[in-house]
Amino acid sequence: MEKFRFLTSGESHGKGLTAIIEGIPAGFEIDINEINKDLQRRQSGYGRGGRMQIEKDNVEILSGVRFGKTLGSPVTLFIENKDFKNWEKIMSTKMEDFTEEKSFSKYRPGHADFAGSEKYNQKDLRNILERSSARKTAIEVAVGAVAKQILNKFSISCYSEIIQIGNCADKKDFHSEIDKAKEFGDTLGGKFEVVFSNLPIGLGSFVHWDRKLDGRIAQAIMSIPAVKVVEIGENPLGYKGSEYHDQMFLDNGKIVRKTNHAGGIEGGMTNGENLVIKAVMKPIPTLKKPLNTVDCIKMQETEAHFERSDTCAVEACAVVAEARIACVLANEILLKFGGDNFEEIIRNYQK
Repeated sequence: MEKFRFLTSGESHGKGLTAIIEGIPAGFEIDINEINKDLQRRQSGYGRGGRMQIEKDNVEILSGVRFGKTLGSPVTLFIENKDFKNWEKIMSTKMEDFTEEKSFSKYRPGHADFAGSEKYNQKDLRNILERSSARKTAIEVAVGAVAKQILNKFSISCYSEIIQIGNCADKKDFHSEIDKAKEFGDTLGGKFEVVFSNLPIGLGSFVHWDRKLDGRIAQAIMSIPAVKVVEIGENPLGYKGSEYHDQMFLDNGKIVRKTNHAGGIEGGMTNGENLVIKAVMKPIPTLKKPLNTVDCIKMQETEAHFERSDTCAVEACAVVAEARIACVLANEILLKFGGDNFEEIIRNYQK
């Protein structure tokens, strides 16, 4: 079931990135500065590449808002690609502007190139790279920042932190680990954690598989480019039942728990504890020291195409994960306490 939903469009080197959000009730004040703060967080982090020196992401609201407040109609967000001025002819929508500049046919292992070219019958792999690029997560972060503002009205907050970079779990050594990988033309992934607090009990449902909140969150995180593992709560491997499940106690008539191994979800629903999600991002598959591959036109072995890339983007990935989860939670809040204007939703929540 969808109440807060959105579609995005745009290519990595196209004119810009667009999102249309449906389901935001009327009378909700959107703070554009808060959106831009999260966009800046996505662009930061040790190990980012040269594209971040070009793009200074700022969002523009094109529709659905008047004098700072939503109208109840779809909200359109737009982020300009500053680099488009260098790609205007290459990424033109006009047939007469055809050029083979920046086209390539050497698959990049670990990217969407191979499967995407087979699926969409493309030999110019630029046509696969442009939309499969993680550049599109910028507009997703903007949408997630709007979702966070909705959640903030219910005193729901979030944060993320990096747990591991490569084989290193010591935060003070993360930068040196990334420097070593960069020196050898390699890349690193890592593990991060996202925590949402003060969620009401009962978001999600057990009545259908596609309404289970943990399933919806897992899909939202797993579909972030390069994420390969999602955990909700503590990994149960190796625990006995008596050790893992979060026992309940009474404290002055209030139910409390001393552990949160479930990560805030039981039976597909929030249980009032902190929502805790961990995820693992694989190393970025674009390497300066290229991997062996095949040229899809010549059908010869060769070295993979190199496109400007990061050495490590785990911090950025965590920001994207915050946004993705916020969208799922905002949808659940609007479903549970729904109304056509924001004052009505607040009244429903306070009942």
